[in-house]
Amino acid sequence: MILRKREAKTMIKIAILGFGTVGSGVYNVFNTNSEKIAGRVGDGIEVKYVLDLRDFPGNPVEDVLTHEFSDIVNDPEVKVVAEVMGGIKPAYDFTKQCLEAGKSVCTSNKELVAAHGPELIKIAKEHNASYLFEASCGGGIPVIRALNEALTADVIDEISGILNGTTNYILTEMTQKGAAFDDVLKDAQDMGYAERNPEADIEGHDAQRKIAILSSLAFGKTVDYRDVYTEGITKITPADIEFAKAMDCVIKLLAYGAKKDDGYYAMVAPFMVKKSHPLHSVDGVFNAIFVHGNMLGDAMFYGSGAGSLPTASAVAADVIEAAKNPGKNLKTEWGEGEIRLSSIDSFKGRFFVRVPADKADEVKKIFGDDIRCIESENDKSELGFVTDVLSEKEFETKTEGLDFILSTIRCK
Repeated sequence: MILRKREAKTMIKIAILGFGTVGSGVYNVFNTNSEKIAGRVGDGIEVKYVLDLRDFPGNPVEDVLTHEFSDIVNDPEVKVVAEVMGGIKPAYDFTKQCLEAGKSVCTSNKELVAAHGPELIKIAKEHNASYLFEASCGGGIPVIRALNEALTADVIDEISGILNGTTNYILTEMTQKGAAFDDVLKDAQDMGYAERNPEADIEGHDAQRKIAILSSLAFGKTVDYRDVYTEGITKITPADIEFAKAMDCVIKLLAYGAKKDDGYYAMVAPFMVKKSHPLHSVDGVFNAIFVHGNMLGDAMFYGSGAGSLPTASAVAADVIEAAKNPGKNLKTEWGEGEIRLSSIDSFKGRFFVRVPADKADEVKKIFGDDIRCIESENDKSELGFVTDVLSEKEFETKTEGLDFILSTIRCK
């Protein structure tokens, strides 16, 4: 019997742009899980280049480190590129050049996807490549793949949820420990959950970009993130938290996109969430995304929304998918054209209002005698109440000039 020497597997060459938190995670995924990945792809995947301006003495990445983008874009062996640099520049230019060279690009960069997604998807299609961005929304939660593949038979009319792990961690700590916002933010920064400049998270801009991307995929045309009404969590106080507890609620920063009879809406804002709602128990750095389809009904996707490895896992999954489909364009359900969002003024809901206790009679004259006043266990000098369903404009009109209002929070 003649034994044939086993042929070596072909190696698919990839490159990683950026060796920060996510980039190092992607590198580790392919080094740690190389055998399993090879079994799924049919070929091995080899990281040929990692692009970064810095040096990393003693780190194994030195063997593949380059400081020149031209090494990557001009190398015909590199078929897939993971862009995990963040920001618009130079990520946009690098991504565009890779796609024009026929290389698929997989990214976690929600800023870039929100600002230039349709253009980059189109360029990828024109050059038989793919632009994939599962990791841009919800960390490791595979919601974009579901929208592109599993839910294509449904008409999606709502997508919403908790899309930022940093703010969810802060609100969870405030709720469970009674701590003030500034103290919890500092702790989050010390533990690496929040950036030194946390503005994008705490002011809602991160969730704003993510809900714009998800709404664009759900509804088939571009929702401009700059048109999404956005509030952050910086005004949430321990007093608000105590009133939420008294109402069997928690406060969550929710992102919301919906198609209604009178148009399309999108917003990011803090909400009082009832104990009966599934989002009530989503704590810490975890994210959860609700999707409603006309056939499916409700579905929820839950998982870790922050951190190096969950995000890197999602990037790696896209890289594997692109590697399995060389020279092909993997379709993304994001068509050309833009959706004009309806004014937030016409959006309807209930509002929690916190006022001094001695203003009870005044607010009843404005909102009706039947409103139920709620007292905090810790401070009897204040009371809260929940309005009937009102449009944003109606609520604004009723509260105009009431300078004694201490806070208002929407209710889910």
